[in-house]
Amino acid sequence: MVMLALLRTHAPDRATLHRIWAEIKQRDPWNREAHHEVATYLFLRHHGRAGEAMWWAEEQASIAPKGLPIAVLPLVVVAEAHRSRQEQDQTAYGLTIHPWIDCPQIDRVLDRWWRYRAPRQHACFADDANYLAHALSFANRHTEAAEVFDAIGPYATQVPWAYCGQADQLFLRHRAWAYSPRRRRHP
Repeated sequence: MVMLALLRTHAPDRATLHRIWAEIKQRDPWNREAHHEVATYLFLRHHGRAGEAMWWAEEQASIAPKGLPIAVLPLVVVAEAHRSRQEQDQTAYGLTIHPWIDCPQIDRVLDRWWRYRAPRQHACFADDANYLAHALSFANRHTEAAEVFDAIGPYATQVPWAYCGQADQLFLRHRAWAYSPRRRRHP
């Protein structure tokens, strides 16, 4: 993972990235952190081209065995793209526009990771679950988000919540909406 992080910082050619990635796939083909490092390398703000990070993340999520948090990668890319567009022009791309409405990646994460995840949480579970809770919340799917909030407990992460405002306030507000008795009664 250190080599991948260094690639992002020092930006050597893609041949180096491909060699390191081939070595990782040989040693630990479904390493969560390695997948996140490559996705980050492919963000537009680093070394990627338009759409490249999403294409790669969706491909990796689709070929990973069910139950692995690799499935969350497309939500990471959607959140990063949202953050990037807001940073570029906050007046034309305001907080009211959310790419999670009618976002097919959410259902894929539910189908490929959430419903098949191991009973024991992995080391970065809070990070991955917060991306899913965030996406479900901003897609106005609060009833579904309640189960994810239950699993997260009080462990909100800054990212991705901070991409849409004050992280702690948004987490608490959306969790409260998910736990609303009215929402619980009407799935």
